[in-house]
Amino acid sequence: MTEPAPRYPGRPQPPAPPYGGPPYGGPPYAGPPYAGPPYLGPPQTGYHAPLPGRYGPPPGYPPGYPMLPPPGLAPGGQPLASFGDRLLARLIDGGIVGVVAIALFVAAYPIAFARLDTVQVDDNGQITNLGPFLATFLLVYFGAIVLVLLGTYLYEVELMHRTGQTVGKRVMKLRIIPVEPGRQLTRGAAAKRWATYQLLGTVVPLFSWLDGLWQLWDKPYQQCLHDKAASTVVVKLTP
Repeated sequence: MTEPAPRYPGRPQPPAPPYGGPPYGGPPYAGPPYAGPPYLGPPQTGYHAPLPGRYGPPPGYPPGYPMLPPPGLAPGGQPLASFGDRLLARLIDGGIVGVVAIALFVAAYPIAFARLDTVQVDDNGQITNLGPFLATFLLVYFGAIVLVLLGTYLYEVELMHRTGQTVGKRVMKLRIIPVEPGRQLTRGAAAKRWATYQLLGTVVPLFSWLDGLWQLWDKPYQQCLHDKAASTVVVKLTP
């Protein structure tokens, strides 16, 4: 058997350890005991896939917080309504409300101009006695707007919150549900949706456009701003 090369050339060499014994008289080398990988809980499913070789949500995810559902699904697992379906449903509902509003304004037209005969023009071309006509016109005009808003409230809140559907959503097989699974849509939530969409859309320029388009980039539930205000989502009903 060939002798091993000297460990320290030019110096006295320590005796070689016996076969199978500790190296050069030291304690036997055992190393730290292997206890296996740490237990990180059962495998989780959902929007955040587990990291390779690990279980549970990614680092930084709030402990104990439920995992998000896969994209395109509501928290309860229902498929989310597409932009096209929601747009068509809104057009149907807008047509119904629009017909009622037009009929109301046509009926109010004779009343608004009933005092027009009181307006006079003098010899110098100056308009006089305009006050009675103007007061009647503005009163009828704003009264008609209030009646239209009241009609949209009845349609979007009182007639909708029991089933989560307007006529347009029923035609397109859509339904409004709360974000939290298992909860029922309340009148208060429906009123928040209506106030955000209808009232803000009436007084804030271009708000209705921004509100309707918001779902195109909203993640993960494709909500409009009025959905966020009421904590609701719109889902597609499956056969």
